[in-house]
Amino acid sequence: MNLSRIRVRAGYTAGAIALFFARPDLHSFEQGVLLVIAGEIIRLWASGHIEKTLRLATGGPYAHTRNPLYVGSVVMALGLLWIANHPASGLAGVLYLAVFYPLIIREEAKFLRERFKDEYRAWAASVPLFLPRLTPAGPRASRFSLDRVKANHEWRTVLGLAVLCGLIFFRVR
Repeated sequence: MNLSRIRVRAGYTAGAIALFFARPDLHSFEQGVLLVIAGEIIRLWASGHIEKTLRLATGGPYAHTRNPLYVGSVVMALGLLWIANHPASGLAGVLYLAVFYPLIIREEAKFLRERFKDEYRAWAASVPLFLPRLTPAGPRASRFSLDRVKANHEWRTVLGLAVLCGLIFFRVR
């Protein structure tokens, strides 16, 4: 079984555990949803730059971090865990992120390094792997396109988050 399948199954398991133990209150919901929205804004910005496997995205958020989609996903996940408001939920979510994200980030870096060679090396020399730098760096060749956001199906994440937050809201104490 490949890493992607294991990661997806583990993600569903961690999510189910987090939801099972979730004890959201209005305060945790209000604060967590702000993180969820911030994470999705990062993902929308990133998905407007990326043309998977065709070109190396280096503009917009890719001038701050080589992995803005993952940064956005982590921010969203932390927001959802904040909403859940339970140690078991937090533990399940943080363990999942700590185990799988370093692996997939390394796997993706290897793929990009092999696919885009010198272009990747030049970009990677000035843009950090994960934690974003405050000022943009590197070649910044890609430009944002709403058509790319649509092509990358980021609407699915927006819809999924809206449904999930709506369902969790009904559990608020």
